[in-house]
Amino acid sequence: MAVTHTRTLIRGAMIVSMDEAVGDLTGDVLVEGERIAAIGPALQAADADVIEAAGHIVIPGLINAHMHTWQTALRGVAANWTLLEYFKHVHAGLATVFKPEDIAIANLMGGLNQINCGTTTLVDWCHNNPTPAHTDAGIDGLVGSGIRAAFFHGSPKPNPRPGEKPFWEVPHPRLEVERLLKHRLPTKDGLVTLGLAILGPHYSTLDVALSDFALAREFGLIASMHQGGGAAKTPDGWERLQAAGLLGDNINIVHGNNLSDAQLKTFVDLGMSFSITPENEMAQGHGHPITGRLRKLGSGPTLGVDLESVLSGDMFTVARIALAMQRTLDNADYRAAHGTIPDTSTIPVREALSWITTRGAKMLRMEDRIGSISVGKQADLVLIDATQLNMHPVHDPVAAVVMQTSLANIDSVMIAGQWKKRHGKLLHADVPVRQRELAASGNRILSQLGLKHAA
Repeated sequence: MAVTHTRTLIRGAMIVSMDEAVGDLTGDVLVEGERIAAIGPALQAADADVIEAAGHIVIPGLINAHMHTWQTALRGVAANWTLLEYFKHVHAGLATVFKPEDIAIANLMGGLNQINCGTTTLVDWCHNNPTPAHTDAGIDGLVGSGIRAAFFHGSPKPNPRPGEKPFWEVPHPRLEVERLLKHRLPTKDGLVTLGLAILGPHYSTLDVALSDFALAREFGLIASMHQGGGAAKTPDGWERLQAAGLLGDNINIVHGNNLSDAQLKTFVDLGMSFSITPENEMAQGHGHPITGRLRKLGSGPTLGVDLESVLSGDMFTVARIALAMQRTLDNADYRAAHGTIPDTSTIPVREALSWITTRGAKMLRMEDRIGSISVGKQADLVLIDATQLNMHPVHDPVAAVVMQTSLANIDSVMIAGQWKKRHGKLLHADVPVRQRELAASGNRILSQLGLKHAA
């Protein structure tokens, strides 16, 4: 398991703090317990565990703002499916045969992979938990991985059976939320916290949407929902929710490709947040990511992986794709208007890094705890080895982080002052055993529905 030190001094690193007051510098970061105690050149710390970090870049831990971690054992299965095929084969098919132990191993290994890739906070959008046992298994998996996580409790979306209400007519289960807050995730200060993964007006009736939004407001929880993909169940739902006074900074919209400019402006003005998953949105047919539309309103997105059943879990890749896609759209608009190449890029790389650090922290309402390297914040840190061939020499540390970092460069990862990865190796004790369990889970799920699986 992770090695704990009371004091850790990371010395001589290139620090990309993402804190305007701290800036970027070459120097030291002192960690005491769970928190960052000091940042600066030539820090002194008796009895500290000293990490010599010359040639390395230290960044705040990345924040993956949207991922269905329960699909970890299905990696690559949905790589060629559109959104409609995904709904058919996953939600109405594969999801229905998951046992609690499948959720547990998926969340454990999905959390470990996020740590391995430099993510320290994962928004686990868990919407395949038909029983409390499935829910508890998902939480147990996250806790076992050691990642900081927001467990967004959702509900399954199977095809309705005769005599049963369809999922879009079923309110979020109040009793389960109360149970989780009382017995499993009672504090907002823990490493794993609770949020709600609700249907929202696009995927539910108005009565259900009103009930779910009110439930989130009552318990002070973030309510996150998918928006887009086919016709809305409640076309005027957003207007009705706004009229009821239920929109605010606890509301998180995922995707949002089909929202009008007027709706986006209203939501930005209300302080709502947006989590986009650019690679998957483009692959499955959602439409263009709304990055540029948000920027025009003085806002911006948080970013997520979405589905490891489709693509990689690496947040550096997500950020690069989001940046490249919006630059492409901006460049095309300029060429159409002026007939020539733009004089300069519209989005600096530092802004792209903010989408997977500071903006993620704000979306989770944890900006006082995570998202930047700041004195007093939780010590969620990533140490990037920039001496390797793909990054050396470093002329601009921010550009190097966003445009050139890969899994091969993630030397060490710290969460709440504890190392979870050191010298390129996860510190979790039984990864090979768990890998076999993950493969067995995926093979059983696929074979149960007659789909091809690995040997």
